[in-house]
Amino acid sequence: MEDADTQMETMTVTSPEQTMQLGAQLGTLVQPGDLILLDGDLGAGKTTFTKGLAQSIGINANVKSPTFTLVREYHQGRLPLYHMDVYRLEDGGAEDLGLDEYFDGDGVSVVEWSEFISDLLPTTYLRITLSRTTDEADTRTITLKAHGDHYQQLVDQLKE
Repeated sequence: MEDADTQMETMTVTSPEQTMQLGAQLGTLVQPGDLILLDGDLGAGKTTFTKGLAQSIGINANVKSPTFTLVREYHQGRLPLYHMDVYRLEDGGAEDLGLDEYFDGDGVSVVEWSEFISDLLPTTYLRITLSRTTDEADTRTITLKAHGDHYQQLVDQLKE
């Protein structure tokens, strides 16, 4: 269910480095318990965005897509990062994974392909949609949609 007062912010990046930079900017703002949803087609930049976020919270490990493991945990930063890829849950099965324990935990949760677990999501989160543009190979449109006051504050800070 969408909030009537939810605002969207759209920006354009023209390289993977700019996608990482935006992730890094968000990483400086996230707090324990934050939930970031990353949606977009294969190759849209979801994991690239997550790499930038991870670096800015002090995670130096090689962040890669958790497609086959579902969740990768990183604990060496200023707060834990729980990177999830729920693409394989398209046909269900997420109810038994205890994802709410991550969402309510002491770290930041980043979920790729969140549409496959929409019924398990809390009411507040930041949804980031990455879309390829047709004109340039590395150009992406990134749309941020805050659900809840805390996430609107994050979006407002990113705009500054």
